[in-house]
Amino acid sequence: MKKVLLFTALAAALTAGLAQAGEKLVVAATPIPHAEILELIKPTLAKEGVDLEIKVFTDYVQPNVQVDQKRLDANYFQTLPYLKNFNEGKGTNLVTVIGVHVEPFGGYSKKVKSLAELKDGATIAIPNEGSNSGRALILLQKAGLIELKDPKNAVATPKDIAKNPHKFKFKELESAMLPRVLDQVDLAMINTNYALDAGLNPAKDALVIEGADSPYVNYLVARPDNKDNVAIQKLAKALTSPEVKAFIDKKYSGAVLPAF
Repeated sequence: MKKVLLFTALAAALTAGLAQAGEKLVVAATPIPHAEILELIKPTLAKEGVDLEIKVFTDYVQPNVQVDQKRLDANYFQTLPYLKNFNEGKGTNLVTVIGVHVEPFGGYSKKVKSLAELKDGATIAIPNEGSNSGRALILLQKAGLIELKDPKNAVATPKDIAKNPHKFKFKELESAMLPRVLDQVDLAMINTNYALDAGLNPAKDALVIEGADSPYVNYLVARPDNKDNVAIQKLAKALTSPEVKAFIDKKYSGAVLPAF
């Protein structure tokens, strides 16, 4: 009986020790708003035995590459169209875990105060990644500036433009570079995370912006082999908690919208 009690006590102590040590979870994120949201929930996850380490990236490629290579557990920065395009192009098989928020995509300028002021031949900078390029062009079409061969082509490029009556010139750049060329172009189509990082206020500064009905939800992404991991699921639950919803509403004032 004493041996049983001793074994039970040791088992309990071991379990408590493991819970205290916590399971390590390394997650990639872009600085704003993703890393900020993850920082918010770190204390909550710590109480649940999950030691969250946030790796901040300023590009959209390495977070996926390193999750696929199992150097990271998950990432939080991308939309489903971008993920699908990445998987197809790189031969990866990353999967979504849960949708968290929407960042309405917008167009910004330091040279004009409205789209109507854009002159014929104006230069418009857009992302060079397939899904973000398509997103930018679809928004420009909705604004009446161009017409695409397929209005729903999520990976459209300037080659897919059917009508360009104002003869706009398109400059394709990496998404992170777009805020830096605002002085050099007439209009730049910028992802909200990079706009916020550059000190822009999408709700006030964007000349054209997606509505709250945008289908481009930002997801927590992992691999098929770990998406159902207990720690990943705890992270997913924390990311879609009332605490996060309140934080997004207060912190970003409409520039970021909860998707849950």
